[in-house]
Amino acid sequence: MASSISTVYHITVFSWYAFIVKTLADKDGEELPAGIFVYGGPWKYLTFLNLLLQMTFFALAAVNDLQSDTKLDSTLVRCKDLLFSVFAFPVGTFVVLLFWSIFTYDRELVYPASIDTFFPPWINHAMHTLVLPVLLGELLVQPHAYPEAKHAMAALGVVGLSYSFWILWVYLSVGIWVYPLLGHFSSTGLVAFFFFNMSVVALLYMLGDKLNNHFWGK
Repeated sequence: MASSISTVYHITVFSWYAFIVKTLADKDGEELPAGIFVYGGPWKYLTFLNLLLQMTFFALAAVNDLQSDTKLDSTLVRCKDLLFSVFAFPVGTFVVLLFWSIFTYDRELVYPASIDTFFPPWINHAMHTLVLPVLLGELLVQPHAYPEAKHAMAALGVVGLSYSFWILWVYLSVGIWVYPLLGHFSSTGLVAFFFFNMSVVALLYMLGDKLNNHFWGK
């Protein structure tokens, strides 16, 4: 019964994310507000990259549920557990929390009102709200093995630095910050903001580990 529930859940969520990703990708090239898809298209936004991450995880989880090769199953389990514990849960949760925190303070810093003309509210919530309850649902549907914290932190650090350099590259190339908020920081402020964000992601990784142990035991 549990296996059937997880299979249906994983396939349903994967299909949902595939639909959202396609919807956003189709917007590339349309006449959008200035700077939205300039240089890099949707690929420069953490929100879009996170959707791809979530879609990939749930695709692996669905394939693992449906296949019966024991050796392959062991490899897939390790891959999907690593993807969920180190990246999908902490990064996905971070996207939701940071976006709505900034949006509540001043939406123009992260999601200007002009975007509403092109992205209706349901797409905004698909990108920035539903991600969290879906991840919490995954914690309830299936247990996950967590790696040692030092390895997880190293992996998150590499990914975080890579994305930061990508954002900086976009700015140096076209003179537009991916997020308007970043234009309000000094160089020191940008570094501090990066380390603050990485600290939050690290805490969310540990939160995921605690919740996993709470629901499933060690």
